Amino acid sequence: MSDVKKVAVLVSGGMDSSILLADIARTDLAFPIYVRAGLAWEDEEFLALQAFLTAIQNSNIQPVTVLTAPMQALYDDHWSITGDGVPEAEAAGWSVFLPGRNVLLLSLTAIWCSTHGVSRIAIGTLWGAPFPDAAPEFFQEYSRALSLGLAHEVHIETPYRRLEKEDIIRQNARLPLELTLTCMAPRGGVHCGACNKCRERQDAFHRAAVPDRTSYAFTREHV
Repeated sequence: MSDVKKVAVLVSGGMDSSILLADIARTDLAFPIYVRAGLAWEDEEFLALQAFLTAIQNSNIQPVTVLTAPMQALYDDHWSITGDGVPEAEAAGWSVFLPGRNVLLLSLTAIWCSTHGVSRIAIGTLWGAPFPDAAPEFFQEYSRALSLGLAHEVHIETPYRRLEKEDIIRQNARLPLELTLTCMAPRGGVHCGACNKCRERQDAFHRAAVPDRTSYAFTREHV
């Protein structure tokens, strides 16, 4: 199969990347890449990813590749490692910034691509992402740097860069979105409903006017 049809898709089990994976797999051979970094929610997140993949049953989606790069030595007692002090619903967007997260994810995926004959990497970054490693300029320059350093052409693609979360929900409402997990403090597959990412998810469903079938321990009222 032509290389142009092979795409490594960074997946987390969250809604954005799960939708991206299903979207890519409509036409291309998709290689889901999950990176374990020792973050507090990863076990539940990975279970959510497996449930989503089982539900959509797309033969273009290849088995999940799990890459490992523990971040504890870099993050120390950061809330993303310990699970303590997770940013609450009203916290500013910058409070959930994980320094170097995309740098790490893309580096590992690019190395995997260079040894598996894949040149395209897709990541589900949305419109308005405020972080420096989510800027268009970063993706452009990092594609060049990775291509140079690996002696292998790497193209980082951000097909949702001009879309907001409610847009991709509205366009993909037929998917089992309730199986995805966008929470920093999940318990037994249930979203906490009180963290910054849960609020973002709830608000997006509300703006999209799409029923939210997600299980939350706490659900805010929209006014």
